[in-house]
Amino acid sequence: MPGVLLGDVFPNFEADTTIGKIKFHDFLGDSWGILFSHPRDFTPVCTTELACAAGITGEFKKRGVKMIALSIDSVEDHHNWSKDVMAFSGEPDSPLPFPIIADDKRVLSVQLGMLDPDEIDKDGMPLTARCVFVIGPDKKMKLSILYPATTGRNFDELLRVIDSLQLTAQKKVATPVNWKPGHKVMVIPSLSEAEAAALFPSGVTCKELPSGKKYLRYTQP
Repeated sequence: MPGVLLGDVFPNFEADTTIGKIKFHDFLGDSWGILFSHPRDFTPVCTTELACAAGITGEFKKRGVKMIALSIDSVEDHHNWSKDVMAFSGEPDSPLPFPIIADDKRVLSVQLGMLDPDEIDKDGMPLTARCVFVIGPDKKMKLSILYPATTGRNFDELLRVIDSLQLTAQKKVATPVNWKPGHKVMVIPSLSEAEAAALFPSGVTCKELPSGKKYLRYTQP
């Protein structure tokens, strides 16, 4: 199935959007990026998701992340749908603060492996699944999450994983289960004890385990 794997350079596609024609890498510039797709305009779950995304745009901006959505309808439909989205969000006089890609011919949906075979429109065509792609400043894909069309996303989780991706891109650490910013992180196994002590002056603690192996090492980032 067509698609993009972790570590792949994300396609530098051209597309029509609600802010005009874009070339994706130029749109991102030196920023991180998040692309989230929707099955169709004027649908209930999608409207709640876009409204949530619009309400927390500032959180993505704080992290240096450019937002862009995709749906399989036209630019004109996107503009009209955006009015419903912003009315639902409680900001009826404000524009949607990020663009939506028009993929009415499903070219990108096929290229990126985003079609959901279990969700069919009135014409018998598969709808787009709820994909999330996070792209780094190097234009490589850092994370992908694929939800079925029937399940809405959790944007708190998307912010959490972006915090983890940005932290672990800068420091030789990994984030454990249910990690949140401010919590302890784990020292990666490839670092020796001496290297870890030099890199983490706040100290490294090690969890004792029955195996005797010292691989659960924690530090404060």
